[in-house]
Amino acid sequence: MIILTGPCVLEDRDTVMKIAEMLKPLSEDKRVDFYFKASFDKANRTSLSSFRGPGLDEGLKMFQEVKEQFGYRLITDIHESYQAAPASEVVDVLQIPAFLCRQTDLLVAAAQTSCKVNIKKGQFLAPNSMKHPVEKVLKTRGVDEVSFQASKENGVWLCERGNTFGYGALVVDMKNLIAMREYAPVIFDATHSAQVPSTGETTGGNSAIVPSLAKAAAAVGVDGFFFETHFDPSVALSDGPNMLQIDKLYETVNDIFAIKDALGYN
Repeated sequence: MIILTGPCVLEDRDTVMKIAEMLKPLSEDKRVDFYFKASFDKANRTSLSSFRGPGLDEGLKMFQEVKEQFGYRLITDIHESYQAAPASEVVDVLQIPAFLCRQTDLLVAAAQTSCKVNIKKGQFLAPNSMKHPVEKVLKTRGVDEVSFQASKENGVWLCERGNTFGYGALVVDMKNLIAMREYAPVIFDATHSAQVPSTGETTGGNSAIVPSLAKAAAAVGVDGFFFETHFDPSVALSDGPNMLQIDKLYETVNDIFAIKDALGYN
């Protein structure tokens, strides 16, 4: 089972290294295909004054230190096509943010690297619309067929994080997980699915529902999970309200495997 987890954004070095150290037991779990996740730049923050991260150059230095000290494989977002090549020299997975999932130049730039590409489904899109971003990456890599197997063999994932609905809420339709698996392995983003989109200067959320969402996705059957985590979400510089505390992350991962084992999923 793929597990992508780490702080929302690279904060200061000490915070990043502390979280990385606390995730070491999960990285050593033989059941887990582990990746350390964080963003070097949160370019879509609500407010101009919100913390965005250290930027590309300093962020890649932090990632390199995490890789050298812990041996972790790494995943980060990119927001502009020029970021793909330098980021790919350090990280193993390039993530395409949900609001940018249709951006052809960004998808092509990511596909031209040797990294896996994790495409987050836009909150505004139906699941069958995600065939087209997958196709852009696969065709750039010389593959004409869009299928689960073709994507698995060529390092393309899709990521579900809910749809906008009603008055600023996100709703997770579990049918989406099934539909998108026709095109690629599916990662369920449990923490962003618990967000309450911007209603003021920052985005809110409800971390209490994260374990329930994750367990529901495990019962449906997915290929992996994305969790943002922190030793103290109340002081996190981004996405704290929907983030899991690290001890709760471990509990949730164990519940996921219990469901997986009970249902006989590979």
